[in-house]
Amino acid sequence: MTDCSSPSITALRGPVPLAHLFLHSFLSTGHHAVDATCGNGHDTLLLAHLVGSGGHVWGFDIQAQAIAETGRRLADAGLADRVTLLQAGHEELDRHVTGPVRVVLFNLGYLPGGDRNVVTRPSTTEAALVQSLHLLETGGVLLVTLYPGHSGGTEERDTVEEWAAGLDPRTCHSWRMAQTTVAPSAPYLLLVQRAS
Repeated sequence: MTDCSSPSITALRGPVPLAHLFLHSFLSTGHHAVDATCGNGHDTLLLAHLVGSGGHVWGFDIQAQAIAETGRRLADAGLADRVTLLQAGHEELDRHVTGPVRVVLFNLGYLPGGDRNVVTRPSTTEAALVQSLHLLETGGVLLVTLYPGHSGGTEERDTVEEWAAGLDPRTCHSWRMAQTTVAPSAPYLLLVQRAS
């Protein structure tokens, strides 16, 4: 089993290691979290480690392949009991998640190794972000990795950024974090913290 008690990040290349660094900072034993896009289960597994036996994670993905791979990964690590996996779109968060939660994590785009025609969509992503913000406890964060380089990714980026820019700065802190040494179409991280 991998030790996830402290970050073992050797290089902050790309948004995913940066998101993991934030996860280690914001999550601890007993917290509740959501993986809004399970993919192959790597992030779900990290969340399950970080919330400990007293916490809980809800994992969403519309693809059976993603849910099966995530479930296998969790079972192999002995952490399946900490996670509720749902083959459902992230726009259904508020139907399944009992808040408050400390973190909601999004990794947008398509399933690595899967069908690249099945991608997250601007309208459902925006709906999920709105619901996520209502589920967050004060001090909790949304972490969104965006991929503007894939087909449809630019439109989704624009939708997410417009949503984040429209948040009330008295109740939300919104950050856009991207490497300066990469192409403008490279993936990047958006963080929103609920301040009150």
